Amino acid sequence: MTQAPARNLADFKPDARFAWCVTGSGHLIEESIALALELPRADLFLSAAAEEVLPLYGWPLPKLRKHFRVFRDNSASGVPVGMLYHGMHHTIVIAPATSNTVAKCAFGISDTLPTNMYAQAGKQCIPGIVFACDTEPTVVTQSPNEWVELRPRAIELDNVERLSRFEYTTLVRSLNELKAALGERLSTLNLG
Repeated sequence: MTQAPARNLADFKPDARFAWCVTGSGHLIEESIALALELPRADLFLSAAAEEVLPLYGWPLPKLRKHFRVFRDNSASGVPVGMLYHGMHHTIVIAPATSNTVAKCAFGISDTLPTNMYAQAGKQCIPGIVFACDTEPTVVTQSPNEWVELRPRAIELDNVERLSRFEYTTLVRSLNELKAALGERLSTLNLG
């Protein structure tokens, strides 16, 4: 089976944006939001878990709304996903992506706003960048109160590998890889 080519900038509205999806992970969340702030145009799509976690890291909804258009996971059908069909978003970013989100994406489950955005972007041949949190045998991350050491299980590492083979997906495993993938996408779009 031949994969359709990824869509290029001419396929989108002139003011098309990045769709930055946030899940419930605190792993490098502040750094991820900082990168979203550097993009020329980005909207935030929050899972319900992201809404719980973001304030713990200093990003309550009112503060986010000062910088982004914010779409919340408050409809069963994922109504904001429809913007993808109208060329309003040229790139989907999920950063950071919990192991739960990675597993859902890797197995085609789309029951949150970020996973629904990812699935529908793939069906629209829209490139996606996924910053997976659990990618090494040991992950050291900052919780709201302290640094913690996590040991992802084999299933989480397997799901990362599975998702890395998906069409229209760039899976990144570090903040530096995320920066590089965003830089490459900006260059491809002639926005960098």
